[in-house]
Amino acid sequence: MAEFVMPKLGADMSAGKLIAWRKKPGEFIKRGEIIADVETDKADIEVEVFTSGVIEKYLARPGDKVPIGTVLAIIREEGEPLAAAPSEIRAAAPRPTEVSPPGRQLTSAARGDAARLRISPAAKKLASELGVDPSTVTGTGPAGRITRQDVERAAAAESAQPSEPELAIGRQTRMRQAIAAAMARSKREIPHYYLSTTIDMSRAMQWLAEENLKRPVERRLLYGVLLVKAVALALREAPELNSIWMDERATPMPEINVGVAISLRGGGLIAPALHNTDRQSIDELMKNFLDLVKRARAGTLRSSEISDPTITVTSLGEQGVETVFGIIYPPQVALVGFGKVVARPWSEGGQIVSRAVVNATLSGDHRVSDGHTGALFLAAVGRLLQEPDAL
Repeated sequence: MAEFVMPKLGADMSAGKLIAWRKKPGEFIKRGEIIADVETDKADIEVEVFTSGVIEKYLARPGDKVPIGTVLAIIREEGEPLAAAPSEIRAAAPRPTEVSPPGRQLTSAARGDAARLRISPAAKKLASELGVDPSTVTGTGPAGRITRQDVERAAAAESAQPSEPELAIGRQTRMRQAIAAAMARSKREIPHYYLSTTIDMSRAMQWLAEENLKRPVERRLLYGVLLVKAVALALREAPELNSIWMDERATPMPEINVGVAISLRGGGLIAPALHNTDRQSIDELMKNFLDLVKRARAGTLRSSEISDPTITVTSLGEQGVETVFGIIYPPQVALVGFGKVVARPWSEGGQIVSRAVVNATLSGDHRVSDGHTGALFLAAVGRLLQEPDAL
């Protein structure tokens, strides 16, 4: 039997709220499929399962706030014997429904034919006036009959629920608190060092302009994907920076999964991963980056996209910032920042010419690497950007 536990979706996460199950007990689920939706302080996340098998039972209900590492479900892996009869599995599992507000629990009548609801004419009229669905009201009168008082209680409970703007403000407050906690921990525990260099982007920008002229509008490239791809390829030359700090030691990661910082519409920031960034073509990166931004802002990211980044890239060039020195997001050990591409005087062959340049910075963890490694890495990023057609 395999246990599906509440995953750790960020260094600052201690618990998650189960929103809904995507499968029913007794159903088969494949590795990589979405099993649940979980709410964190930053976003609602689609959580994947990392084993294939039949869902034996669920141990948590939608609405439960569960600490990370808590077992949420039992999965019978392929080839294992049946542990219980299907009827027993269903009986053990929680109802796959969202938690109803106080006073609005479903009655046995509501779960059946709505036409059989027992409700007084006065209560029915009041429910219509207050916009209350009688099928969601628990009746306390004789034989479960719904009274005016039952409708009034249900309406009061509904009005006590936070409105959409209130929920949004609450989520925004929790996100800022989570970001503050993670960054405070980073500055407290990680001995940062910072490096900066200026990269000539003339060839890259010229190549990009010429390439986009050949493409339809929907397939045109953003210069940001060139930066992300250059970072990914440069990490092959500086694998120390593609590590995770866990259990008081650095563990080099076998895959290069660049996290890209994305600003959310309501405020706040999230940095999900582009998996195997170094192996993707520029076209694949562009497509996957746009998809990642869209889903991040819609709140439909997957758990692996939150937990798998091995380094983060942040760019504030669109906001007019020329240099950004970021704070490392634990358990990562490095962060790369890019500013705005600007025209600057540049010495070339003894002549002063105008060049499009960008300031690139590295925030490194001194427990894992030093300035020498960081400098070689930034030099590799600059060199790779001189050959954009090879990215």
